[in-house]
Amino acid sequence: MEEPSRQKKHIITIAGKPGSGKSTAAKAIAVQLGYKHLSGGDLYRAAGRERGLDVLQANIANEKTGEIDMLVDSKLEEIETNDDQYVIDSRTAWHFIPSSFKVFLDLDLEVAASRILSTMEEARIKHENVPSDPKLYAKELQSRLESEMRRYKGLYSIEPFDMRNYDLVIDTKNTTKEGVAERIIKAYQEWAKA
Repeated sequence: MEEPSRQKKHIITIAGKPGSGKSTAAKAIAVQLGYKHLSGGDLYRAAGRERGLDVLQANIANEKTGEIDMLVDSKLEEIETNDDQYVIDSRTAWHFIPSSFKVFLDLDLEVAASRILSTMEEARIKHENVPSDPKLYAKELQSRLESEMRRYKGLYSIEPFDMRNYDLVIDTKNTTKEGVAERIIKAYQEWAKA
């Protein structure tokens, strides 16, 4: 929730569960508003790949060092200090950019697993480390979230899955991607005027 002493910025931060549509919504909103887009997840995965790690391995290794998180965090802090007109999908951007409009996209993990697997199949992406059964993959996603919760609690003393941190929470299960983007833009514009 907004700190009264901070000036609002033209920045939307979108957090959420895997498969909830964070990146899709952020990209669509950035295009519609003419803002820049940044994906914390893309930065994180790229840093993990440079170290020969998949996402779960990077999360577990990062619980000990926090090295990859610090790279992503420094970029977010730089945006808070120096930039405006951004849409950022990241689980911690709401914390590092407190002057932003903060959104959380929620989704049941089994539905998320089905969505992610379906998207991978459509794109003909083959990931050897990803189970093809949505129930099994949902368990892996849960392990990722638990690892992230431990990391964020240890590194920053924050809980990104506490809905009180956000200005808007949307369950994306029965909402189209266009509907999600539309709701976020409408709520953001109202927030910016207030």
